[in-house]
Amino acid sequence: MKAMILAAGKGTRMQPLTLHTPKPLLIAAGKSLIEHQIDRLKLAGITEIIINVAYLGDKIIQALGDGSQLGVSIQYSEEPEPLETAGAISHALPLLGEEPFLLVNGDVWCDFPLIELLNRPLDEDLGRLLFVANPAFKNHGDFSLEQGKVRQCKAGDEGYTYAGIALLSPTLVADYPERRKIFPLREVFNLAIAQNKLSAQLHHGDWRDIGTVDRLEELRRDLS
Repeated sequence: MKAMILAAGKGTRMQPLTLHTPKPLLIAAGKSLIEHQIDRLKLAGITEIIINVAYLGDKIIQALGDGSQLGVSIQYSEEPEPLETAGAISHALPLLGEEPFLLVNGDVWCDFPLIELLNRPLDEDLGRLLFVANPAFKNHGDFSLEQGKVRQCKAGDEGYTYAGIALLSPTLVADYPERRKIFPLREVFNLAIAQNKLSAQLHHGDWRDIGTVDRLEELRRDLS
């Protein structure tokens, strides 16, 4: 199985740290954020990794190379501009192949054992997402969960936050009828939900969106 790490964003909220360093290369506990992700993928037995790059992407390529020094094989999906989440997957489809792959946001920290997402086949589903409880900085969740199936949040339903980690079939994006150069994964998820083809499981452990300088500093303190 392959994995794709999303690493093309500009990290605007992390400035000035990201003015000259891409967010995935910021350091916590002696390793870059993306190296922590690679370590977790290796623990799940995944060593074939695709990384999309755009903003300061040459620095990511220079830092990680072909992945051999980390015990993995890395291919890069180079984007002329950030293509958003679904656009990035669409652009990388020739590298991803036809089998389900693990998708991981490059700016999250999570202690979830990724192997648990891989323990059973997708069957008729187009994807299996990882959900977490809504963090303090979010007023409401992204989706609801009903008997393992993803649902849209209804009025008064706090829902859950999508953790930025998922097992996906490439056809989720490849067969999306509104597929285009730049588009978000959220709208692709919405169609799969309407088709009852998106499932999820809930993680109760440590999860963090490392989207601000304060959250990065908090992670650094906790890991030290």
